[in-house]
Amino acid sequence: MAASSLASLLGLGTKIVAVGRNYAAHAKELGNAVPKEPVLFMKPTSSYLQNGGTIEVPHPLESLDHEVELAVVIGRKARDVAEATAWDYVGGYALALDMTAREIQSSAKSAGLPWTVAKGQDTFTPISEILPKSKVTDPDNLELWLKVDDEFRQKGSTKDMIFKIPYLVSHISSIMTLLEGDVILTGTPQGVGPVRVGQKITAGITGLVDVYFDVQKRRRPGTH
Repeated sequence: MAASSLASLLGLGTKIVAVGRNYAAHAKELGNAVPKEPVLFMKPTSSYLQNGGTIEVPHPLESLDHEVELAVVIGRKARDVAEATAWDYVGGYALALDMTAREIQSSAKSAGLPWTVAKGQDTFTPISEILPKSKVTDPDNLELWLKVDDEFRQKGSTKDMIFKIPYLVSHISSIMTLLEGDVILTGTPQGVGPVRVGQKITAGITGLVDVYFDVQKRRRPGTH
């Protein structure tokens, strides 16, 4: 299924706004300073991948880094939203992965260039079904986890986010209008690392949803 069709199927909107370094331990493990305000970057909706799909590693890479995240799905148009009313604009949640070509990102960062190529390629935003807001009683205290094959790599809680969901909705909506179905990726806990061609990822929000993905080399037409 094409990623654009997947976005429509899942009820997802026009854009993905990702928050970098939103867990202090993760910022430190990559040698980054803990930010004073949210670090934002964009991912295209063409990078969505439905549960059970195949994450594609582009040539000449042999691995990508996994980053498990809580996705916040916007429920209605939001512009200049006050933090006190931000929950009213949340329509639901999902479990997502922000797959990262770390070598490309590191090279871009050292040159002062954007991260788009490292973050925005096809299949780089695997995502679960949308969980209605009514099913998630405490989004500030959810356990996120990820395994590569049978090895736990990441396990953390959304209670450790530096910038909480209401602040993120308010802050982002003061910069750009959020539309129904748009997704905010709220950052990843520590433990990120490589997943290689031929390995499998399972991840989830404890007690709510699990996802599963294969990792394979991307094959272009005319190549073997």
